[in-house]
Amino acid sequence: MIRTVETKLGKIEGLPAADPRITSFKGIPFAKPPVGNLRFHAPVPVEKWEGTLQAYKFGPISVQPTPYYNPDDLYCREWSVDKDIPMSEDCLYLNVWTPADLEKKDAQKLPVYVWIFGGGFQTGFTAEMEFDGERIARRGIVVVTIAYRLNMFGFMSHPEITKENPEAPTNFGLLDQRMAIQWVKDNIEAFGGDNQNITIGGQSAGGASVLTQILKGSGGLFNRAVCHSGMFYMPGNTVMNPKPLSTAEEMGKQFFDFCGAKNLAEMRKFTTAELRQKWDEYGGHAKSIQTWTPVLDNKFIHSDFFSAVEKNDFKSVPLMFGYTSDEFNFQTPDGKTVNPIKQANIMYQQFMEKHNIKDKNYFYHFDVDIPGWDNPGKFHSVDLWFWFETLAKCWRPFTGKHYDIARKMCNYLCNFIKTGDPNGKDCDDSQMPFWENFDSSKVNDMKFSV
Repeated sequence: MIRTVETKLGKIEGLPAADPRITSFKGIPFAKPPVGNLRFHAPVPVEKWEGTLQAYKFGPISVQPTPYYNPDDLYCREWSVDKDIPMSEDCLYLNVWTPADLEKKDAQKLPVYVWIFGGGFQTGFTAEMEFDGERIARRGIVVVTIAYRLNMFGFMSHPEITKENPEAPTNFGLLDQRMAIQWVKDNIEAFGGDNQNITIGGQSAGGASVLTQILKGSGGLFNRAVCHSGMFYMPGNTVMNPKPLSTAEEMGKQFFDFCGAKNLAEMRKFTTAELRQKWDEYGGHAKSIQTWTPVLDNKFIHSDFFSAVEKNDFKSVPLMFGYTSDEFNFQTPDGKTVNPIKQANIMYQQFMEKHNIKDKNYFYHFDVDIPGWDNPGKFHSVDLWFWFETLAKCWRPFTGKHYDIARKMCNYLCNFIKTGDPNGKDCDDSQMPFWENFDSSKVNDMKFSV
């Protein structure tokens, strides 16, 4: 059964999800294809279309290493399993799951959740199995997952690029996110969503993106935020802290020289395949994460996150945030185990309290035993299967206790999306354990374990 909505840009057809009470719309363009003269350029809004857009399948994924390029790698094995998935620079699409009765135009508008995937700003895509929005949508929420440009395609800098567009000299991937959120603000009512009740969320680099969008200022685009394992902007983290524009421009010049390109016009003449091959020869993913990540351009990003908080140079929103037990742990010289994400989370709250910022923030600790032959521990990103309640799509032999905790975690998340407070009842009408506001002096996190 085809279901149709009419947005400000044109009509869009969607299809029933696995649960026919949910309608999914996949592969909706929110910007012009960033190809040709729009390569290494800020996104340009998509134009109105004629006729009806058939939003039946996900759009191509951002250019990145081929999924499942290394089956021995935990993350490739866990999520990036479709080596044949279409990949293109033409990648700026979003997807919507809605439980709204689209025939009832006067129905109460539903809260909206906009999701930003992670992957170190190098990999990731909206079609990953764990991001299926259906289970969240069943709880009365319109779910939107957005794509953005990655690695050099999303974060290239060069003096000529800066000269061409000094108001948006780099950080194209973050600008893509911003345009997608604006698209949601402008069009989500057609899908039954409330454009005055929008929560943005993300994990890992997606969580760092959420913090960056907060730094930029909500501009009335969103009301609250969710940051899973995403506190990467912290002192001493040379990879994820934004680098100065001058440094990024010098890195870009070096890559242009490596490619044998004398100018920007020549870089734009390379085919996608040719440029991706140059990326591989230059050092591939390993070098890319040191080179093409967010940039302190003094346009979109004016400072690192904690500096902005310390200067009280941003407007916060209520935040749900936390960490998993075994992500990026390291040993100090005195033998102590340190979880840097946990420490960054606590630092964030301490900064909030120091500056008397009274937002209700909710802190969690994911410590659920994860089954499987590889004995993976509570690794970075594994909690996503639980927050989206998509365990059934995972290869791991989860049992009833895992499904129970996933249901509760998804309930907490959905309550927060709706109201800014995760507390409420479980699906059996029983009251879930009370989740306190975070107090850094007590480190009173909500611990999820089985």
